[in-house]
This record gives sequence, C-alpha cells and structure tokens, in this order.
Amino acid sequence: MVSRREFLKISGTAAVTLTGVQAATASHHELDPDRFGVLTDYTECIGCRRCEWACAQENDLPFGSLESCDDQSVFQEMRRPDINQFTVVNRYDPPNGSDTPLDVKVQCLHCEHPACVSACIVGALEKNPMGPVTYDPWKCIGCRYCMVACPYQIPAYEYHNALTPKVMKCTMCADRTLTEGKPPACVEMCPREALVFGRRSELLDLARDRIRMNPDRYLPHVFGEYEGGGTSWLMLADRDFQKVDLPELADTSPAEITEGIQHGIFRGFSGPLMLFGLVSVLAKSMGDKEDPSEEDTNE
Repeated sequence: MVSRREFLKISGTAAVTLTGVQAATASHHELDPDRFGVLTDYTECIGCRRCEWACAQENDLPFGSLESCDDQSVFQEMRRPDINQFTVVNRYDPPNGSDTPLDVKVQCLHCEHPACVSACIVGALEKNPMGPVTYDPWKCIGCRYCMVACPYQIPAYEYHNALTPKVMKCTMCADRTLTEGKPPACVEMCPREALVFGRRSELLDLARDRIRMNPDRYLPHVFGEYEGGGTSWLMLADRDFQKVDLPELADTSPAEITEGIQHGIFRGFSGPLMLFGLVSVLAKSMGDKEDPSEEDTNE
C-alpha cells in the first residue's frame, strides 16, 4: 500500500509535469530586440580547435590537454556534436583555385523560434528572450522529441545513463552570457576572431559589411538571418551552405507548422494526461512493493 508521504510525493511530481505541459503549450516568448548572438566567419577559421577545448573546459566535458587540439587526424571524417562534445570543427576541401580548406564549427544554432522547444511537452527546453536555448534536466522526461524536431540534428542523449539521462547540447554558455556579461567560452578562446559575440542586430550589420567589402571572399548570404525562422548563431562562408552540410530551410520555423496542432492537443488533454500519469505512477509504485505473502513464504 502506498503511504501518505509517497502519495503526496507522486502527486506533486504529476502536478509539476502538468505545469510543464501547460507551459510548453503557451505561446513562445517575445524576443528582446537587443538579444545576443554569435557570428561565425568560416573563412577566418584556421581549424585550431581551441574552441572545442574551451567548450569542454567550461562544461566539464572530457577532452584532454590544450595541445591535443593540434591533432589534425580528426579532420579525416565528419563529426557531429555529441554528449561529450557540444561543438566540433570539420574540414572541407578548398574551392577551385585555392589551397586553403574551409574549417566549419558546428554547434547548436539557438534558433529564434526553436523546433526543439516547441516539441518539448514539459518545458525542459526554453528559448531565453536574450538568445540562448537553455535546458532544465529536472523537467526532462526523456521523450527525445527535441532530437527528432531539430532540423540541425544537434541534441544528443545520454543513453548510457540509466538513472538520470540528460539531453546534451550547447547552451551558448548562458550563465556567462546572461549573468556575467561574458562571451561564450569558445568565442573568448578563438585566436582569429572567427567568432564574434554581440547583439544579433549588430552582428547582422557586421556580416553585411564584410560581404560588401570583400565580395570575392564571401557568398552574398548570411546563414541564420532567416533560415528556419532565424537563428542566434549566424554564419558567413565562401560557398553554398548546403555544401558544408547545413540544411536548406524555409524562412519560417518548422515549429510554426507543428506547434498549433500539438499544443491544441495537449491543451485539451492535459487534465486526462495528468490523471493517467498519476494512476500509472501509483500502479507502478504498488507493483514495486514486495508481496507480503512472498515474504511469508521466504521466511
């Protein structure tokens, strides 16, 4: 039999889950006009991978010494961010007439209207009005809908962690950027200023200035200005972005298509969902209790 304390604990958990569902079905936050962003100029990146090391240090991820960044063998294959690396650098062949390869940093782009946030039914992922897309592991139920929703295939999941698995991804060093006013660790570490942190509106002006002043160097396009509804992480390159494995997206966020349907469903069924969840947890709790008759038999 479930004790009063256990019942209150389970009820509280279910109530918090319902609150998360209700929060997730609410309209997304209005973005601050002065929100932050990062501009990545791929043509300035030298593939030093210091950004990878800085990210690992900031987020307590395994990496190795700073000198290990000099290992160029990692460029022999394309890499993706995972649970142990929130950002990676990949290398692409130089364009015709050039001997210089293009090095491309990959991480969460912190979409303006993120599909991952829209897909999360408990509000574990949130778009901060100042730019970063943050994650609260305490709210997460491990549904991994965010992984399916992300058009950039960024969120990674701790499958090996059976008890407290988390969704892992770059958070734009939100504690640094929002609380301390510092740039993300990767930006601070970049020796060539291939990464620039600032107000998104000012970064767009900077990107357009670079294109105007060096038309032969850049594709006349800022990736992230409009793609998928826009991103807080903006990119410049010397070639079509699809050639560096960025998807071709419409100017509207994928979330706008799905969230009306999804949120309508959860808004109408949040009460029954809570009741069903509470009953399920209670049933599991009672099922986990050892049968007294079995205790007698074993004695």
